[in-house]
Amino acid sequence: MADTALRICPFCEATCGLTLTIDDGRVVGARGDRDDVFSAGFLCPKGASFAELDNDPDRLSAPLVRRDGVLREATWDEAFAAMADGLSGAIREHGGASVGVYLGNPNAHTVAGSLYPPLIVRGLGTRHVFSASTLDQMPKHVSLGLMFGSPVAFTVPDLDRTNYLVIIGANPLVSNGSLATAADFPGKLRRLRKRGGRLVVIDPARTRTAELADRHLAPRPGTDAALLFAIVHVLFDENLVDLGSVQDFVNGLDEVRDLAAAFDPDTVAAYCGIDAEQIRTLARELAAAPTAAVYGRIGTSTVEFGTLGSWLIDVVNTLTGNLDRPGGAMFPMSPTAPAPRGHRPGRGFSIGRWHSRVSGYPEVLSELPTPALAEEIETPGDGQIKAMITIAGNPVLSAPDGDRLDRALAGVGFMLSVDPYLNETTRHADVILPPPPPSRAPHFDVALNALAVRNNARYSPPALPLDGRPDEAQILSRIALVLYGLGHDADPALVDDQVITTTLSKETADATSPVAGRTVDELIAMLPDGPGYERRLDMMLRVGAYGDAFGARPDGLTLAKLKDAPHGIDLGPLQPRLPDLLRTPSGRIELAPPQLISDVARLRDALGRRGGGFVLIGRRHLRSNNSWMHNLPALTGGTNRCTLQIHPDDAADLGLTDTAIVKGPGGELVVPVEVTDDIRRGVLSLPHGWGHDRDGTGQKLAARAPGVNANQLNDGSLLDPLSGTAVLNGIPVVVGPAS
Repeated sequence: MADTALRICPFCEATCGLTLTIDDGRVVGARGDRDDVFSAGFLCPKGASFAELDNDPDRLSAPLVRRDGVLREATWDEAFAAMADGLSGAIREHGGASVGVYLGNPNAHTVAGSLYPPLIVRGLGTRHVFSASTLDQMPKHVSLGLMFGSPVAFTVPDLDRTNYLVIIGANPLVSNGSLATAADFPGKLRRLRKRGGRLVVIDPARTRTAELADRHLAPRPGTDAALLFAIVHVLFDENLVDLGSVQDFVNGLDEVRDLAAAFDPDTVAAYCGIDAEQIRTLARELAAAPTAAVYGRIGTSTVEFGTLGSWLIDVVNTLTGNLDRPGGAMFPMSPTAPAPRGHRPGRGFSIGRWHSRVSGYPEVLSELPTPALAEEIETPGDGQIKAMITIAGNPVLSAPDGDRLDRALAGVGFMLSVDPYLNETTRHADVILPPPPPSRAPHFDVALNALAVRNNARYSPPALPLDGRPDEAQILSRIALVLYGLGHDADPALVDDQVITTTLSKETADATSPVAGRTVDELIAMLPDGPGYERRLDMMLRVGAYGDAFGARPDGLTLAKLKDAPHGIDLGPLQPRLPDLLRTPSGRIELAPPQLISDVARLRDALGRRGGGFVLIGRRHLRSNNSWMHNLPALTGGTNRCTLQIHPDDAADLGLTDTAIVKGPGGELVVPVEVTDDIRRGVLSLPHGWGHDRDGTGQKLAARAPGVNANQLNDGSLLDPLSGTAVLNGIPVVVGPAS
């Protein structure tokens, strides 16, 4: 008879609760968990395909080690020994600083991926750290850091209580939300409309979210920052500014007013390609709404003014009195966030503490831009990358000019990958260490709880046993053990023990901590027996915002309490958190940070441009997630196709029917044409994450319908200067019939 097990879906940021059906030691089905405190039974096609992904026959079940130039299956002992030899040799010859690290976004969806990679980076002592962040959300980190003093002080729309929502550059009916963790985002938008609220969507394409909206504005791609500045202009010009509850701790109001003077709607309208009166109406409605929130996502991030656009979203939320206000843009309180310690100034946030070796790109959040990875491998000299570690990432498909990076990785002296697939990137590895499938892994959203639109805590223990293989935490711990000189065969628990001791030593020495003055040994003795990651999670919960402070608050959270509540614990709606969370040196909101103010001149100069030629944007599919979900039968076919969307009038002018050739700064592609009036003229759209046509990979189903890699049209030379984020939307291209 089949059994069931509960777990949190690890496939996207919605973090929905699942009920798995298990038969004969394998997952055979998944449905929504109706009793889950966060998702209440909601499930999308990706979650419904859990069994297929868990049992994917192309998923690696054993390590691969390169022998005589060929990747072959090996035992775990052999693979760990090969990992240790390769890494130790590279470090011995060139130093740890010569090792590059790339982290993909699936790390945000696993316990191990959230907790252990920082230890590996620290053990290497390398500054060559790259991640999906500079292909995605880094502009938001920078704007938050400069405004609030913390790059993870995320503002999210209070979807359940807002009266007026503006979504810019996002399609949550398809993506399920991003940088706003909201199970059943589509349902929340429909309920907003049902209770009389209004939804405005700003996007060059008429997406599924735009179809639901009361109003859809379709500006030219990449002009969002100017559009937002025009809204700011109207708010000041028509005396609509009302800071509300944050008025006593805002710096920079006059500076923002002065800057906005140049962005009057009539000037901006021609640049954005929308009517000036529509901008004025939007500003007035935002100011008049009982509660309102502006929410922007990847369409506002991966453009040339990504950081300015991300900043201006929160400027508008602030000027309309909707920052830190129920129904507005609020700050979630993660269960592993530090317990509140009162309003106090902080160190603030800075960028450019070091620069990349070749092009001199500034460091941001201890990372360098991913488009710089290839040149840092290729270019000889001091500090050249001689070895690589990739963890849950496929930058050959997800980064600009994958062909160049493909060639560069082929020349790396030693490469280690922690990944479940032999993909377009990991095929270059000398050792691949595959983590177990998600049914055999724990789940707790260390990162995504900080983005939840309702505070909650949920933990999923592994639904199935490991069957003798190491879990992801043990795999990453063994890498760390090598880097810290203890050897790959030392006890992985040593890694967790060291982190626990170090963390609790800091906590007990901090007079504002809930465990101040207590002994470390006493606290360690109170942690449960079990895997090291569980001991660390228990520690984080207990000193966290809702924690039991190691017994001082008996009603507080512990991991044991989460295990006793398998459907999760609801921690209530978002609550105002200002000014306590501010960590700027002034202890105030910096509405006009100097770094952002300096970049406004670049945006002002761009206002004279007039659109000519075609530009390319990406798009989301409901049954797809970047490059790693194209190998599942349930998620292939239908609308999940790699096609070039183009407006009918543009297609007619160009004589496009079935197939087009698209040329960009980085290369050219031949791609099937999809004619649709859901996209504005002059704009083309290709989905992200395709291009599974390289030799030596192991995803057979994906290779049968490989699609094309949209990022190959991009040479990676254009970055948002403040965040180092690749400009992936609004790329100039030339298009014509493939013949």
